[in-house]
Amino acid sequence: MAKAFASQGDLSEKNTSFTEIGPGLYAFTAEGDPNSGVIVGDDSVMVIEAQATPRLAGKVIDCIRTVTDKPISHLVLTHYHAVRVLGASAFGAREIIMSDAARAMVVERGMEDWASEFGRFPRLFQGYESIPGLTWPTTTFSDTMTVYLGKRRVDIMHLGRAHTAGDAVVWVPDADVMFTGDIVEYHSACYCGDGHFADWGTTLGRIADYDPVAIAPGRGNALVGRDMVAKALAATADFVDSTYRPVARVAARGGSLKEAWDACRAACDAKFGDYAIYEHCLPFNVARAYDEARGIDTPRIWTAERDQQMWADLQG
Repeated sequence: MAKAFASQGDLSEKNTSFTEIGPGLYAFTAEGDPNSGVIVGDDSVMVIEAQATPRLAGKVIDCIRTVTDKPISHLVLTHYHAVRVLGASAFGAREIIMSDAARAMVVERGMEDWASEFGRFPRLFQGYESIPGLTWPTTTFSDTMTVYLGKRRVDIMHLGRAHTAGDAVVWVPDADVMFTGDIVEYHSACYCGDGHFADWGTTLGRIADYDPVAIAPGRGNALVGRDMVAKALAATADFVDSTYRPVARVAARGGSLKEAWDACRAACDAKFGDYAIYEHCLPFNVARAYDEARGIDTPRIWTAERDQQMWADLQG
């Protein structure tokens, strides 16, 4: 029996949590659904990740209002994916921040990505009618920028390619806490369909160099304490490497994409099969790994049509 496409069969609501991971710092998590982060400054609030729709963004705002009535002044989008950015209008932030590379990807593939992800995650796009259009940043940066929320310093940085070419992380130096977006996951599959396998481990190493005491990852529980942070960084690196290595070996000998799929499943199913969105991610991950192993540096654009064809070829 063919598996339901992507996450179309995942229709159950997830329990959300709002965890304090440092003074005035919070992780909004939802059992493997996309996370958001919150930084409460002296006079205003910064939110990291906008969710897929204004309706979902409202859940984050409701949590914020349980801890502060300060206005939301800044919204940081760690990358361009629709499930992360299309709820932006709900926050009413005066500044929406992305890396230059992430903005360029909105230009290049934003509409295609929206249509693609809409087909993959129907539950996350409930209330999609309220999305006003593509989300565009008001402010971009190339390598690093600093925002002051009153006296509270927040550093927004591009540490290297990983989940996408334009990933940003957010560092709060007064608390040694980082918001990593989908560069880091916890007990959730990494989505690598637009990723850069060869660079991902180096970027994880740069995150580790900051020695964070807590991380809000892209998916999964908040990571509190250096031990939990270290385990999540290692597990993320292992997931990425374990996906890429068997696929690269098949590609090196001229094997087919289907052979690469079989090799990846043999290497990864036992280790990661119980991770959130594992079955959803795997076909996209293998397709991208196969391309990268054959020298295609820029991920090919996913469209709704390409999604369905690839799924039928591999996961159907």
